[in-house]
Amino acid sequence: MDQNENKKEITNEGHRDRLRNRYLNAGIDSFQDYERLELLLMYAIPRRDVKPIAKKLLAQYKTLSAVIDAPLEQLEKITGMGRNSAILCKLLKDLCTQYLKENMCEADVLANPTRVINYSRAKLGSMDVEAMLVIYLNVKNMVISSEVFHGTVDQTSVYPRNLMQTALRHNASGIILVHNHPSGICQPSPEDELLTMNIQEAGKTMGVKVIDHIIVSRSSHYSFVAEGKL
Repeated sequence: MDQNENKKEITNEGHRDRLRNRYLNAGIDSFQDYERLELLLMYAIPRRDVKPIAKKLLAQYKTLSAVIDAPLEQLEKITGMGRNSAILCKLLKDLCTQYLKENMCEADVLANPTRVINYSRAKLGSMDVEAMLVIYLNVKNMVISSEVFHGTVDQTSVYPRNLMQTALRHNASGIILVHNHPSGICQPSPEDELLTMNIQEAGKTMGVKVIDHIIVSRSSHYSFVAEGKL
């Protein structure tokens, strides 16, 4: 390593130390988005100046959340990123989603509906195809389990009676249905309303209550219960 490169490395390490100390002393709210990405990328890309990479990511994806939601294959093709940095971004998203799931499971979900919405948006909101998340609840409205059904959400992919049989295998007394609208518009379609009604009717015959049906996107949600449709 020549003298100039050595100076650059020392200067960059000083910059990294200042970022870390600023985070510890002032918190993440004191950072701009590119600086937040800088701080993250520092742990996957040693010694190099990662500010240009952070700014390049934001120039392409516009927002921090869009960067984190971007497919791994796209992220690793960004000049300077590489596979390790792309994996770190996806790991961050998955850890946040797991955190929100555990947060949801710790409480009565009817008393804390925001926890369900936050987890559901993290889990499904950024998907570019429709999927359904089913959350199974016990008699105290605590989460027993949850599972995701991938594919178009309609009568051919989500069979109400089969769904209720799965709920009974979990010993669930209630379920919350969640699905995403990749368009970003959370207003229910006639098909969404018909599916909700059919699942509700199947639940009545098996003693399993449909607590809510929530439609989510990355930035918004729609609750059948809140809108008086369930």
